[in-house]
Amino acid sequence: MRILLFTGKGGVGKTTLAAATGAALAARGRKTLVVSTDPAHSLGDAFGHTLGAEPSEVDALLSAVQIDSRTLVDTSWHRLRAELQTALSGAGLDTLDAEELTVLPGVDELLALTEVRRLAEDGPWETIVVDCGPTAETLRLLALPEAFSGYLTRLWVPKQVTESVRRLGTHLDGLRALLTEPSVTTVRLVLTPERVVVAEARRTLSSLALRGIAVDGLVTNRLMPAPGFWRGGAGSWLRTRRTQQDTVLAELSAAGFTAVSRVEHRAVEPVGLPALLEIAAELYRDGDPLDGNGTPVTPLLRVRPAPDGYTLRIAIPLTRDAEVDLARVDDDLAITVDGFRRLIALPESLRPCRITGAESDADGLVVSLAGNRGRG
Repeated sequence: MRILLFTGKGGVGKTTLAAATGAALAARGRKTLVVSTDPAHSLGDAFGHTLGAEPSEVDALLSAVQIDSRTLVDTSWHRLRAELQTALSGAGLDTLDAEELTVLPGVDELLALTEVRRLAEDGPWETIVVDCGPTAETLRLLALPEAFSGYLTRLWVPKQVTESVRRLGTHLDGLRALLTEPSVTTVRLVLTPERVVVAEARRTLSSLALRGIAVDGLVTNRLMPAPGFWRGGAGSWLRTRRTQQDTVLAELSAAGFTAVSRVEHRAVEPVGLPALLEIAAELYRDGDPLDGNGTPVTPLLRVRPAPDGYTLRIAIPLTRDAEVDLARVDDDLAITVDGFRRLIALPESLRPCRITGAESDADGLVVSLAGNRGRG
């Protein structure tokens, strides 16, 4: 089973590229499901096919579905919430307190992710391509399993609710494991060649790396065609626009993002399988859509001995102006990059150590820790 998650800033064309990838995979003989978790569904428009909350066939080996998060909240979460609320009330909390404890923000996004996992485990598909919401919503979605799991571990619960919480915690751990296993789940980040979009893409890459979620492909969409020898006002405009885009792509390459696929802008909106397969041919050439475009997948943490302790390498792509903060929180290392924060449990051998310095290089952060290597 493989799961590909497509995300990017709103309006960059991620839905079209997700649909094109699904069509290409099916054309290669893989039974494929394309899923939309974007609240503003447009996947059906891309396929030119009416889609609902249950998978429907688009072609022989290709199915698609638009997940209705609100319906999931009204069904799956309603049952668990009622169970927890009843147990908490029976444990001595009054009804209002019990209700407040079971109201968790972001549960609709969490249930959408849960539905993707259910489809992956229970369905007949070899590959699932997910058209996620815009970048901010996607980052919140992918952070939820870890955040919820941490919330549950810190929450005092009476014995009456232990089983309910245990089941929920196990489920969240399963979601987190699914997302952070690079042989199963990878992200394709879609951007257009504009400075503001590229800046957001860089922050997204850092945030995904912090979560331990692998990115195996960057795609630049809506690249203006080369103007050639066109003359007149239209040729001048096209030449200026393409020059601006090439400048942005050069800056992206200089920042270390060299493996970027390119898709040219279409004069006509691509709708239906023939148009989508044409885009997939440009996007993947003769390669396998599952292989990405050569973006390296590296472990988030790597530890090496040093003369006075250890060095901890954290594989996070950083820009020159990135704001980075490190701190120890008990046995965890708190890392904040451009406002995105994560607590990372330190390996046991590093827990007695103290942070003595940090620097960045092309591969991320290198943290120096001093301590007795004989301990742990």
